[in-house]
Amino acid sequence: MRCFALPLWLAAFWLVGCAAPHTAAPIKTLPQPPTQRLLHHWVDAGETLYSIAWRYDLDYRDLARVNGLREPYRLQRNQRLTLDMSSPPATRSDTSPSVVRRANKPARTPTAVASELFDNRWQWPASGSVERGFAPAAHHHGLSLAGSGGRPVKSAAAGLVVYAGEGLRGFGKLVIVKHSDLLLSAYGHNSVLKVKEGDAVKVDTELANAAENGRVYFEIRRDGKPVNPIDFLPVR
Repeated sequence: MRCFALPLWLAAFWLVGCAAPHTAAPIKTLPQPPTQRLLHHWVDAGETLYSIAWRYDLDYRDLARVNGLREPYRLQRNQRLTLDMSSPPATRSDTSPSVVRRANKPARTPTAVASELFDNRWQWPASGSVERGFAPAAHHHGLSLAGSGGRPVKSAAAGLVVYAGEGLRGFGKLVIVKHSDLLLSAYGHNSVLKVKEGDAVKVDTELANAAENGRVYFEIRRDGKPVNPIDFLPVR
């Protein structure tokens, strides 16, 4: 029987290979591609400039400026709005029909109407305890009030209804009230709405009925940014 000896260099290479620890090939960690930011919105039936600005956390005045809109901010279905606030102001436009008016009686804008109504008095929008407070870090930009289902939801301050509908995801049946050029308030998760767009409301006007689960969502925005409602409401 013949015996074959491995060459000395090959045997040494084989021994080193067996003894060396197995290491996986390095894997590159690549950053996640950035989420594409929406740059346009196509207006749907029932939407207003205020509800669209609310959906995208924008100041309605900036949204109007970059789209060349002026009060009363009439929109048409399928109208395209830019959401890029860095865009230069568009040519001013008004999609409402032309109406001849007397020079001594100019039409009052929603801002003017709201400002006349608003007297800086605030009240709680509904009875019940605060189930969850203002926590912007946790993406909760208002107050959640717990109570009985169907109870009245009232305007926290005087103003003008600029949206009443259920077109904003996550808010259910929603009412937005304009109080001044700076301040808006919203009342969400209702079962029945009692007002419509364009209604003037007082500090105690009933806007809606709470949902069956009794939760009422209340939010205030100033300059398009959520602020803590507790800073406006009376102590109770």
